[in-house]
Amino acid sequence: MRFTHFKRAFLLACATSLMLAGCSADTEPPSDGANKYTTREVNDGVTTFTIVENPGGGTRLSYGSQAGFKLIEEQKDGLTYAFKDMNGNGKLDTWEDWRVSYEARAADLASQLAVDQISGLMLFSSHESAPSDGLTDAQKEYLSTSYLRNVLAAGSSDVEPMVTWTNAMQAYVETLASDGTPYVPVNFSSDPRHDAVSSYTGFAQATSGWPSFLGLAATFDPDTVLQFGRYASEEYRALGLANALSPQIDLASDPRWSRISGTFGEDPEMAAQMAANYVTGFQTTYAADGTKLGWGQGSVSTVIKHFPGDGASEGGRESHTESGKYEVFPGNNADAHVSVFEAAMAAGAGGMMTNYSITTDGAGNSLYGDKLVGTAYDKATIDIARVDNNYDGVIVTDWMVTTPVGDPSFFGLGMAWGAESLSLEERHFEILKSGVDQFGGNNDMAPIKAAFELWQKAYAAGELPIDAATRWAQTGERVLTNLFSVGLYDNPYQDLQESLKIVGNEQAVKAGLDAQHKSVVLLKNDNAIDYSVSAADWSTKKVYIPSTSQQVSSMFGGSSWVEGTTINEATAAAYFGEVVTDVATLDAEGHVAAYAAPDLSDVDAVIIGMDNPENGSVMSNAGMTTNEDGTHSFWPLSLQYHPYTADGSNVRKTSIAGNTLPNGSKENRSYFGATSHVQNEAFILAFERAAAAVEASGRDIPIIVVLRIASAMVIPAEFEPDADAIVVGFSVTDEVLLNVALGITEPAGRLPIGMPISMDAVEGSLEDVQKDIESYKDSAGNVYSYGFGLDSSGNPIR
Repeated sequence: MRFTHFKRAFLLACATSLMLAGCSADTEPPSDGANKYTTREVNDGVTTFTIVENPGGGTRLSYGSQAGFKLIEEQKDGLTYAFKDMNGNGKLDTWEDWRVSYEARAADLASQLAVDQISGLMLFSSHESAPSDGLTDAQKEYLSTSYLRNVLAAGSSDVEPMVTWTNAMQAYVETLASDGTPYVPVNFSSDPRHDAVSSYTGFAQATSGWPSFLGLAATFDPDTVLQFGRYASEEYRALGLANALSPQIDLASDPRWSRISGTFGEDPEMAAQMAANYVTGFQTTYAADGTKLGWGQGSVSTVIKHFPGDGASEGGRESHTESGKYEVFPGNNADAHVSVFEAAMAAGAGGMMTNYSITTDGAGNSLYGDKLVGTAYDKATIDIARVDNNYDGVIVTDWMVTTPVGDPSFFGLGMAWGAESLSLEERHFEILKSGVDQFGGNNDMAPIKAAFELWQKAYAAGELPIDAATRWAQTGERVLTNLFSVGLYDNPYQDLQESLKIVGNEQAVKAGLDAQHKSVVLLKNDNAIDYSVSAADWSTKKVYIPSTSQQVSSMFGGSSWVEGTTINEATAAAYFGEVVTDVATLDAEGHVAAYAAPDLSDVDAVIIGMDNPENGSVMSNAGMTTNEDGTHSFWPLSLQYHPYTADGSNVRKTSIAGNTLPNGSKENRSYFGATSHVQNEAFILAFERAAAAVEASGRDIPIIVVLRIASAMVIPAEFEPDADAIVVGFSVTDEVLLNVALGITEPAGRLPIGMPISMDAVEGSLEDVQKDIESYKDSAGNVYSYGFGLDSSGNPIR
């Protein structure tokens, strides 16, 4: 019944009502100037659609050529406005009227959706990483059969494939509407994609490039975050994206945690300000003169994550995998973690994502509820948002929380922590009971329909206060509210030519570069960097940039060899007259077996780039080994390059949390006596090789270290005394780092997280407590604690 009923309604209405525009199934009426709406046909090379411009500042509309939609006219104060008739009944319904509040529109339409459609709105797709493939049969299947409408766009930011893919999908779902299945557009979402250096979506690419969230925190300027939100959301919308799976606002209370780069640092107050500004920047539509208009077609709904905070995993291990599924609060500091989310909720965040973790107190008991389960399954935790903070936005699980470990559908990964013994349908049921709305990474509606039956059965037995239809309607209204608030019902399409002008526009690129420079921190400068204007030219200088050879793990397992200079070779060539590096000796497989430093007799400076110590990727089960008998052994995550053996007096000999073993005892996840598995020790070996070569030369050659930080480090103790200058960047380009390291741009950033004095100091801290670790004190007497950074004169920035 695809639009047969609609077409009949259109023809009848043309004969009986002046509300239908043009009274033609094929054409729209011509414009009669600024007092009446105008139409234009657009083709992006794949999809043809119509754009309608309403007069007097009215809303822009768009609809596909295959939709069967027509326009309804209304006149007011001498202006003729257009509205889309999306159900073909020839009249302007509340949910079709762009003048009505988005809440009222959502409420009106939610009451008309069947259970199957709302079940589809509870789905949030797995990662769609190939927009250049266009609309695929698999996508058509879940859009039509499971009514899925929330799609995670995980591909690159290349404009043309993204726009043509999102437009094609929007056109397809328009054709799925019928008299019994109201139209619902696709809500395309994305994880952060503006990081100037690293992102699984393929780096910044076509978009403007900004520092990581930790880098934004290093600016100590919440207004910079607000500015980022404004520019990034404009580029998101131009790519067809209306929902941001960000910001990540977990409090960085444990420096070992691998996801610190995605946080706003370890200070709750600063993180809260930045979280609120991120939400405001993304979700606000602005007029051309900068006036805030609130929600609208320039808005991108945010999803704050990972509620109620995921930065306190025991031992710093990451909750994506078995190794880190327990989060512990021995310092009773949960309120500080939640406070950041409260600020973002108060700012009006449209969505929220739960964390994976099983959250425990200092004794290993459930912190909020009475069950040791992941947050999505724990109603007591979700009630902190729903009840304590009166939050009625959409709550989505993190991806694959209904899937147990070993499931082949997602690289063998699964994060159904604490709910492994339940059936798939029961997991969906329990999560919906907790107050969560959507299931991240799930494309199939069947388990949700089964959960509906489980809910109704429990309601009939008196176990639940509301029936299934009422509960489903709650989620339906929440999800539709987000779609209406960003204008997806009115204008789901992107004009490719407009998008090409917006994405990566000059103003956004400049703002991103300015933010990158603003985030760079100068930790040390022992007369190695001259910030006077006359000293900024290095074009005649000869520099030695050491090289490394190392195996780097990928996000989803496996590894690859990375060999070459520690500063991007092409970037360095633009600054220096000559660059020399190490002489390599290769092994039988063609990899570097050894390096020898070059002759430094006429070298002006040594500049070495160093990444922070890497224990493994987010999905690599870092910190744990599974033995042949199925038991687990644990090893410490280290913040230093050289091997670290966890045998100090501060190392926890019995873990706080652990699995219940078959014999009823609790697993001990302690790593006491074990040694770290840092993958990139090659960086410190390169530094030591360079320092030895400088000493052997007998010359006073300055050594400038450029640190690329993704988390805290204890390594200043490993090299600081032999370094003449240390510059720190948080996912900024080598070009930006060199600008500060060479005196071309002045430093302005400050540390958003302290640099610990030792691993033993880290071991003596509590995972959930911020700023409780003694910071490193350098040879100049400066302490690398939260908020430290030097200006160009060598004075701490205040």
